[in-house]
Amino acid sequence: MQIKQIDSDAEREHIARILLESLPDWFGIPQAREEYIAGSRGTPFFCAFDGERPVGFLYLKETGRHTVEVAVMGVARECHRQGIGRRLFEQAREKARQMGYSFIQVKTVQMGRYDIYDDTNRFYVSLGFRELEVFPTLWDEANPCQVYIMAIGT
Repeated sequence: MQIKQIDSDAEREHIARILLESLPDWFGIPQAREEYIAGSRGTPFFCAFDGERPVGFLYLKETGRHTVEVAVMGVARECHRQGIGRRLFEQAREKARQMGYSFIQVKTVQMGRYDIYDDTNRFYVSLGFRELEVFPTLWDEANPCQVYIMAIGT
C-alpha cells in the first residue's frame, strides 16, 4: 500500500468519483457527492494505492485561519479495517502541521443515529479526535452534525 499526494485536479476528481460512487451507504446523495468531487480541486489530497488501483483518499479544506478540516475521506469497502484511513489521516495531519495549522476538525453524523456512522465516529475518536459540538440541524434533523477537533502538534 502506497500513499501519494495528488496534485492534479483532474486526477483528484477522478479518484474521488471512483471511490465515492463505490460507497453509496455514505455518499448516496448525488448532489452532495458531486460537491465533494468538485471540492477536491486545489486541495491537499492524499490517495492510497494498491498497485495502480486507488483504494482510499482524503482531502483537507481550510475552515479558518488556524483550522483545516478533513473535508471527505473514502476507503473502498473491501479495504476497511486495514489501516488505510489511519495512514491517510497521518499523512494529512502532517501536511496540515507543515502548512502551519493549529487544529484539524472533521464532521460526521452524531453517534447513536446510525450504526454505520457509529463506526465512523469510533474511527475518528481512535485517531485522537475529541467531541467539540453537535449542530442538530446543520445538515437536517435526521442527520445531526457532530464536529470533532484535534490540536496539531508543532
